[in-house]
Amino acid sequence: MSDATDPTRLAYSRAVGSPIELAARARRRGWLAYAEHYVLTMRAFRWPLVLQSFGTPLLYLVAMGVGLGTLVDRGAGTVQGVSYLTFVAPALMVSTVMMGAATETTYPVMSGFKWQRLYYGASATPVSPGQIAVGHLLGACVRFVIQAVVFWALIMAFGAGHSPWSILTIPIAVLGAVAFGAPLQAYAGTLRDEGTAFNFVNRFIVMPMTLFAGTFFPLTSMPVYLRWIGWVSPMWHATQLARRASYGMPESWWLTVVHVLFLVVLAVAGVTLARRVYTRRLGE
Repeated sequence: MSDATDPTRLAYSRAVGSPIELAARARRRGWLAYAEHYVLTMRAFRWPLVLQSFGTPLLYLVAMGVGLGTLVDRGAGTVQGVSYLTFVAPALMVSTVMMGAATETTYPVMSGFKWQRLYYGASATPVSPGQIAVGHLLGACVRFVIQAVVFWALIMAFGAGHSPWSILTIPIAVLGAVAFGAPLQAYAGTLRDEGTAFNFVNRFIVMPMTLFAGTFFPLTSMPVYLRWIGWVSPMWHATQLARRASYGMPESWWLTVVHVLFLVVLAVAGVTLARRVYTRRLGE
């Protein structure tokens, strides 16, 4: 057995550094170490994740973009000057990735604090609670990126991405997921018991946000008294950016800036709150 594979020889060698060096490295890049751990735990569910990453967007595009889109195109002709498939595809991409964020920042957070208590093992090392919070979100972002890349590839295969800037829908979808997932992660970290909290989030936040944030139809087609649901939701802001990148949806430049600022501010605020919540919980 070589030094690289023998744990005893490796421990006595200088290849991994001294305990002081390892501790200092963990203090500097603990968020990256926890993100790596989080990604490695996904290997146990890699095939379900792969099937979901390919199957969900394919079904959405076929059912909503092609199936429903054919009926819409026959009746209305176009939506905002493009086919319904072109209109709805970037929105489906954003909503799918953001629903993945709702999954990764609820039950896994509860598991880290209560069920498996994985956070407490990491906090016993030089890795700080704030780094654990950031690492968890960063590890989840790996899934968001994979989902977004697969969805974008299918959009292009279906011929629904008409602009050369359509590749920007990938970082836009990930930004939307972080803007939604980070505050949700902070909220989940405050819960001592799940109860019906996560069901409430799915039924009264995620689903209404998907239905009333301009995903399947323009927000302007809704009554004025319901449009505020879209205005305050990160899904609408990310969807508008994705449509602008995907097929060049006409929009004022200042409104595009508002979309970006809204998502960035929400993401930064969510990460800040999550770091504080983790620091308080893991310091008890």
